[in-house]
Amino acid sequence: MKDTPRRLADPHRDRWMVSYMDVLTILLIFFLVAAARSVGMPPVPATPAPVAAPAPAAFLRQRLAALNIDVKQESRGLVISLPQAILFGSGDDAIGAKARPMIDEIAAILRDVPNKVTLIGHADAVPIHNKRFKNNWELAAARGLRLLELLGSEGIPEARLSVASYSSYDPRDTNSTEGGRASNRRVEIVILPE
Repeated sequence: MKDTPRRLADPHRDRWMVSYMDVLTILLIFFLVAAARSVGMPPVPATPAPVAAPAPAAFLRQRLAALNIDVKQESRGLVISLPQAILFGSGDDAIGAKARPMIDEIAAILRDVPNKVTLIGHADAVPIHNKRFKNNWELAAARGLRLLELLGSEGIPEARLSVASYSSYDPRDTNSTEGGRASNRRVEIVILPE
């Protein structure tokens, strides 16, 4: 048998394939973009939209301190504590007219930050049972909901807001004195860390 001479592989022989594949890839991308536009898909933005950075807690505390309200930095976030006497009548969830200017100021501050906010209703340990509320859970939750509605009407997106009720199970003070019970009846606005 006769040996056929082996050809040495020419490294430049198939270089045209690389250019050909590049052209095919560009054409494929062009047709995909054209098809996406024809079915009404929104164009892909060239750069991502800037996201507002959360406001530093010290700056928020300073702005809120000017309102003469109780503000504390805790592990769960920046906590604004509003006593029941400022917002609501006894056993009621209607926000009083005197509280509106303060709520408007808080809403203006919350509009400037992107953080999520939890509204937590608290009650004292004295049982409640009236036409509207069967217990302190319902009263505390209703107070948080009224505040949510008011902040929503002030331009705070409701997607950033949530409501919780702790009833009488997270007291700040003793429930054996009138002053302690008054301190326990409150709504907390918690600006959550991002």
